[in-house]
Amino acid sequence: MGKSILVLKLGSASITTAKGEIDERIIADITRQVALLAKDHHLILVSSGAVAAGKKYIGNYKGKISERKAAAAIGNPLLLGVYARHFEQYGVSIAQSLCERQHFSNRTQFLQLKETYEELWKNGVIPIANENDVVSNLELKFSDNDELATLLGVGFGASQILLGTSVPGVLDADGRIVPKIASINKDVFSLASKKTSEVGLGGMTSKLTFANLASTMGIKVMIFGVRTEDGILKAAKGETGTECSPKACSVSARNKWLASGSLVTGRLMVDEGAKEAVRKRRSLLAVGVKSVITDFADGEIFEITDTDGNIIAVAMAKTASASITQNGRQHNLEIANASDIVIL
Repeated sequence: MGKSILVLKLGSASITTAKGEIDERIIADITRQVALLAKDHHLILVSSGAVAAGKKYIGNYKGKISERKAAAAIGNPLLLGVYARHFEQYGVSIAQSLCERQHFSNRTQFLQLKETYEELWKNGVIPIANENDVVSNLELKFSDNDELATLLGVGFGASQILLGTSVPGVLDADGRIVPKIASINKDVFSLASKKTSEVGLGGMTSKLTFANLASTMGIKVMIFGVRTEDGILKAAKGETGTECSPKACSVSARNKWLASGSLVTGRLMVDEGAKEAVRKRRSLLAVGVKSVITDFADGEIFEITDTDGNIIAVAMAKTASASITQNGRQHNLEIANASDIVIL
């Protein structure tokens, strides 16, 4: 049996100093732990910190998009250099993987990305992934690296996703760590602070949002503090932080990609009958559509919501949304085949 895949995401605030600069002491501790994990797992390290590493070189940095892109261009090689230097003492080589949203929305490109990672693992190399900030289109950006880590984890069939942060886990109202979350609901989201760090984009709400997707796809997610002693090793064993428990999942690899990696272009609302039909893994017919919220073409990906606006599934369109209007609510007009619908 081959090694399981483990995705480790490190937030900017967890690997930088109070001044927002890369904390070499933390990087040294991270590489020690990752080198140990790499003996038993295929690792993907998703590391923020490029902007933090490069922004001091931008005069009067204010955080504008152009400044962030420039800081990332400077900071990416600096950050990788720090990782390479510290991994070297453990005989571990690394590779840079700058990802864009299109690498996940196109199935062929995604499989090429996966094959590249598999070649790296075959040669004992750990890929360090980050968004390609320099060229990423604002509308097609990842929301943050929590999303990138989740897309890699779900798309590659990871056993675990470890979301490293500057806090020790999800905290309850009294500031105590919640050790396990079986289902991520509104009560759980209410525990999340809406704040983000000065150097990062995400926050606990982001982590819980993507942990919900990953756990739905059968992946265990650990949200933990990077600065906890041996935090990465303990999180991999479920001994620190908050565990978001995986749900039973029999979704195919292709449909996991569909649920996690595709660019959603449209959205429609369905009635209760269609909602139940979809949940019973039946095709979506035009008769059950209450309204088209955002148009989509044949072959594009769209979200299916209930009447309360909750996203219940994503699907690949067999019929363009315009046909729903043109042909009315024909009972036999199939909008999406059951095999192309993924329940969330």
